[in-house]
Amino acid sequence: MLPLFAWLESTAVSTWVREDPSLFAFPGILSAHTIGMALIVGIGVTIDLRILGVAPGVPIDEMKRFFGPMWIGLWMNVASGLMLLVGHPTKALTNPVFYLKLTFIAAALMLLRSIRPGLRDDPMPGRLRLLAAASLGCWAGAIAAGRLLAYTYTRIHA
Repeated sequence: MLPLFAWLESTAVSTWVREDPSLFAFPGILSAHTIGMALIVGIGVTIDLRILGVAPGVPIDEMKRFFGPMWIGLWMNVASGLMLLVGHPTKALTNPVFYLKLTFIAAALMLLRSIRPGLRDDPMPGRLRLLAAASLGCWAGAIAAGRLLAYTYTRIHA
C-alpha cells in the first residue's frame, strides 16, 4: 500500500492541500470540516439530549426540521475529509486511530438511522433513550479520535 500512498502524495491535489499557503487549501478545508462537524454533531447531540430529557418543553417534531442541515454537515465532512485524506494519506491510513474514528462515525450514523423513526413527544421509550446515550458516546469517541490523529501517527509520508 505504501507505493499507492507515495503516488497519491505526489499528485498535484495532495501537494496543494499540504503546501499551498492559500486559505483555500489546508486551512479552508479544515475549517469546512469543522463547520460540517459542528452541524452534524451539534444537531445530533442536541436531539440525543432532548431524547434523554433535556429541554422537555421543546417539541421533538420541531427538532426534526434540523435533519436537513445535519445531512449537509455530513456531506461537508465527507468532502472535506476526503480532501484532508488526499493531503496526508500515509499519516491517516497507517494510523489505527483513523479507523477507530471512522467506526465511531459509522456507529453514530447507524444509531441516528435507528433513532429517527421513533422520535415522538414524551414519554420517550427506554430503547430510544439507550440509543441516544450510545449516540452521544459515539460522537464523543469520533471527536476524541479525530483530535488524537494529530498526535498518534507513526508515519507521515510513504
